[in-house]
Amino acid sequence: MMHSVEHTKSFAMAVPIARLFPLFSPEGEKLWVPEWDYENVMGHTELAEDYVFLTRTHDHRAGEAVWVVKRYEPEAHLVEFYKVEPGDKVGTIRVRCTLLEPDRTEVEVTYRYQALSATGEAFVAGFTAGAYSEFIGEWQTLLERHFASGS
Repeated sequence: MMHSVEHTKSFAMAVPIARLFPLFSPEGEKLWVPEWDYENVMGHTELAEDYVFLTRTHDHRAGEAVWVVKRYEPEAHLVEFYKVEPGDKVGTIRVRCTLLEPDRTEVEVTYRYQALSATGEAFVAGFTAGAYSEFIGEWQTLLERHFASGS
């Protein structure tokens, strides 16, 4: 039987939503995630639904992954990605930003993984709420560092 796991976590940032939301894109992540890079297969960087890009190594012990923008609603500050790791697992990642005050934004991040193999099953079994909380805590730390640096 193939297993799945899903976790959601939120955090608030003292940053206007218009400055924060664009960072949750392939180009935006280059600004705040150390060593983040991707392969642009579309020939442009304008994010839209069905936009496809590749990563070689990234979060959650991934090797090569194909990312596809599932849903992109910039006016609602919502983006969802499929992250396909052939033979291992498929992830769905959703980031929603909510305006709390003019200079304060809540970021809600949901990761859902579906195992495709024994390797994926082992990953799903170890992707606990505690591990996820630590992972998203790192997002907040990296984003705070990015904005503190004056970027």
